[in-house]
Amino acid sequence: MSPLMDNITRKSNIRLQRVARTVTPEQSKQFEQINKAHETMSKLTFDYWQTYSHMGTWQFWFLLAMLLLPLAALFILLDRKRALLIGFFGFNVHVWFQYIDTLGVTRGLWNYPYKIVPVLPSSVALDTSFVPVVFMLLYQWTINRKKNFYLFGIGLCFVFSFLVKPALVSFGLIQMYKGVNFFHFFLLYIAIMLVSKWITSLFLHFQIEAGKQPSPSRRSFKLRRWFPAGEKAR
Repeated sequence: MSPLMDNITRKSNIRLQRVARTVTPEQSKQFEQINKAHETMSKLTFDYWQTYSHMGTWQFWFLLAMLLLPLAALFILLDRKRALLIGFFGFNVHVWFQYIDTLGVTRGLWNYPYKIVPVLPSSVALDTSFVPVVFMLLYQWTINRKKNFYLFGIGLCFVFSFLVKPALVSFGLIQMYKGVNFFHFFLLYIAIMLVSKWITSLFLHFQIEAGKQPSPSRRSFKLRRWFPAGEKAR
């Protein structure tokens, strides 16, 4: 090993030793217990999936359809001219819905007895495809038809909360705990919709404002037009 690599390895070991000194024995013990609990929970979840939520169940294929069919519809119906704008909005919906869904599952507020991917706490079909794609198509429709997005967005939140969610509960695909009801989901959907729309509008505003400012090449062209080389020489 070269002297340079020896020096890098020595410095790395020193940093690791300094970090290790900052962790108390009690903290390290409790953290190890948390890590073992995560391993145990992961094994229990996978064993449960293999027994009740495997590829031989109709619930698995139903959720797989909820994942793939909206993506296929998006591929067909997406306005390519606004693909970046619509995609950015949809990604916002996906991210915020994923955060809230994961928080709800980990806090024991709701859970999904059937999943496509057992290692993830949230529902991949809902978080990744179904909800974001429907919001994306609505957003695209309101832009192309010059409709009020907030009005129709609230209507979509109502449909998700009081029609889709009850249907999923009746099919046994989601279970709610600790007093959570469909009105709570309605408020969460509205919050996700608003935050995603506001972030998208903010970045769109940045893009429009940047387009109004002349680039350095445009400024130099205007200077050459008003001050030709011959006049500068004089």
